Amino acid sequence: TKQDEHTDHATTETMPAVASAPAYTVDVEFQKQLATAFAAYVELKDAFVATDAKLVKEKAEVVRKALSGIDMNLVTDAAHNDWMTYLSGLDIALKEIQATDDVEQQRVAFSPLSDNFYKSIKAFGLGGTIAYYEYCPMAFNNEGGYWLSDNEAIRNPYFGSKMLKCGSVQEMLQ
Repeated sequence: TKQDEHTDHATTETMPAVASAPAYTVDVEFQKQLATAFAAYVELKDAFVATDAKLVKEKAEVVRKALSGIDMNLVTDAAHNDWMTYLSGLDIALKEIQATDDVEQQRVAFSPLSDNFYKSIKAFGLGGTIAYYEYCPMAFNNEGGYWLSDNEAIRNPYFGSKMLKCGSVQEMLQ
């Protein structure tokens, strides 16, 4: 299709709201801050698609900075506890990504990073930004691997150019 032929990111503002509602109702400012971190995550995912270990490390730092800009005081009680759990998982994965220059080891850490971003978006939402939860069944020796994207076009971060379009959209989140 035409969408598969281009590599720039399609805007998602005009898409109908077909994604499921977040688990928590939270301050829209928290959602905006999470959406900023998600945008940084997408840049990191694109560095994996390019199979560029140096760029991966740089983009991982951008994600860390975006996450540090999220005001955890905007969520309370159970939502706050869940955010702290997800944030810890995100932080651990980012440290693992930054600790190596081996893109394959970085990709291993990208999987739990993606998992914690997915849980965060499911819990809190992105305030109207749409995320696509995508899956490649062949990643990690056919165990499969998930990632998030800001558009439907599959750009596989686990294989890069070797299998760029291997995968499918599993869910839409917003």
